Amino acid sequence: MTPATAICLAGAAGLVLGGALPAASRAAAALRAGLTLQALGAALLGVGGVAILAAGGTTGAPLSAQIRPALGLDPLSGLFLVVLGLTATPALLFARGYLPGGHAPRAVAVLTAAFLLSLAGLLAARDVTTFLGFWEAMTIVPAAAILAARRDDEARSAVLLYLGITHLGGAGVWVALLALVLAGPGGATGTLIAVAALVGFGTKAGLAPLHAWLPRAHPVAPAHLSALMSGLMVKVALYGLIRVELEWLAPAPLWLGLVLMGLGLASALGGVLYALVQGELKRLLAFSTIENVGIVTAALGASVVLATAGEPEWSAIAFAAGLLHLVNHAVFKTLLFLGAGAFERATGGLDLDRLGGLLRRMPWTGGAFAIGLLAIAGLPPLNGFASEWLVLQSMLHVALDGAIGISLAGAVALAGIAATAGLAALCFTSVFGLTLLGAPRRPEVAQAREAAWPMRAGMVLLAVPCVVLGLVPGLVLPVLVDLAPSAGTVPATPGLDLPATGSLPTAALAIAVVLVAGLLVAARGRRRAAPAPAWTCGQRVVPELSWTAAGYAKPLRLVLEAVLRPRRRLEVTEAAGVVTGVDYASEVALPVDRFVSEHAARHGLRGAAFVRRLQTGNVRTYAAYLLALVLGLLALARTGALG
Repeated sequence: MTPATAICLAGAAGLVLGGALPAASRAAAALRAGLTLQALGAALLGVGGVAILAAGGTTGAPLSAQIRPALGLDPLSGLFLVVLGLTATPALLFARGYLPGGHAPRAVAVLTAAFLLSLAGLLAARDVTTFLGFWEAMTIVPAAAILAARRDDEARSAVLLYLGITHLGGAGVWVALLALVLAGPGGATGTLIAVAALVGFGTKAGLAPLHAWLPRAHPVAPAHLSALMSGLMVKVALYGLIRVELEWLAPAPLWLGLVLMGLGLASALGGVLYALVQGELKRLLAFSTIENVGIVTAALGASVVLATAGEPEWSAIAFAAGLLHLVNHAVFKTLLFLGAGAFERATGGLDLDRLGGLLRRMPWTGGAFAIGLLAIAGLPPLNGFASEWLVLQSMLHVALDGAIGISLAGAVALAGIAATAGLAALCFTSVFGLTLLGAPRRPEVAQAREAAWPMRAGMVLLAVPCVVLGLVPGLVLPVLVDLAPSAGTVPATPGLDLPATGSLPTAALAIAVVLVAGLLVAARGRRRAAPAPAWTCGQRVVPELSWTAAGYAKPLRLVLEAVLRPRRRLEVTEAAGVVTGVDYASEVALPVDRFVSEHAARHGLRGAAFVRRLQTGNVRTYAAYLLALVLGLLALARTGALG
């Protein structure tokens, strides 16, 4: 047994024991000890992933498309185990302070351990049957955890939608893997496998247009589970996509790369646009997950396109850029969901128009949350900027390709990703101001108190890699490049210096930003002007006079009204000819919601009405139906249509 295998087995044992303790005892100490063991197990799995990456070989059984239960790990699996350790360890530490105040904490803790075991098992699966078994467990267990934590209609509706969409999409995973086993990847079967895998894994990852479950399931889940679903589960779906599309079907065809770029771009732009118009924090973060999954997918598509264009070095850079953004998003999105959970626990809600001033009342939570916001906004010198810059460099190189079609696709993708980055900065600067700055808009927000120390510790642990991976991405880039399917190599660099780009190293950029910020602070310190309340024409200053989430995004909603198609409702109440009240509401619904409400539901009701007419309750009528069916089958059999 290799050291990496021993470490990973110890980590799995920690998760098992951590789930068994709260299941066996009702004591609060057992719950805390169980979550501590789970955190230790997740950390050991992350360390095991590092050991596998360092060794560079396969531990256990090799990857096989055969039907034979087997487990093993290779460097790609090791990377995702590192992501598991980076995200799950702080999330479980956070849960030590978060779960005791919620509903059914013991059940949620047990199901959390089962969820992490299913994710780790899927990463270690070396055959089709084991992969599919853990895939189904990964889908069902978080749904059970949500229902254990919440018993209301909203949670049940969200879980049913999540299970319905992910199982319909998951059928694509079954089709792809079984076709791979039975027929192999060649010819038309390869195209079928590629399309089915894209649908199946894309649904679980949250790629548009198969993303409708994501903004509903995340807001109703417990904070640490939302963090794990967004920071880890959707990444494991991308792991499956990489395995099938870029490894088992290698070399991936050009059309697949262009499709991945197109779907990624649509997801990135759609996700950030709908995030901008949300008024609830966790729902906004869920749409942002769609955006960032789209960026990763577009980078993977660019890697395929560059490989087919004979650019193995830049193909490896694009692949590494996608993986780096995957790691970065896992870190800062986990941090943001945990911060949202801490705010919800302290204030009783996450309506952006009710928050405000939380940085002063919850400095540790607010400070860590601020780092996550700046990272996801793509601002230097944090990790979101580093990976998005590399993705933009990759798209630029696709645009510089000699073929006119590929160049056009690269130019469109470059413009789209750049627009996504700008809109994300707009979105999360608004969240920064609405949640952390200003005055509290509700009394319960004014009375908010700092989160418990385990919750604070979990968030601070996640804030550290947001800074480190932004300052020195060169620590991990060589490892990520080595995982690329292409044969190209890229020299290890301490910053963002890439061949023939002339880009500024991240460390120098960070120093410049810090120096400029210091000069601005020093210049402000020399001013003698004192802050005072704003003049409001003699009216009393109230927090409700400040900007709202809808007001912040209003100009964009007007410009993109044809795309977003907001629904507005205006009701005026009158009494004796005098207006006594005005009720105005505006909502931006997802396209899939509009389709269901405007088309599918209407036709479904018509079909149900027709079927109801057939259901007469008369036995003789039903006998006539059976007779007609038998006669029809006999007629088909006589013509040979039934074989």
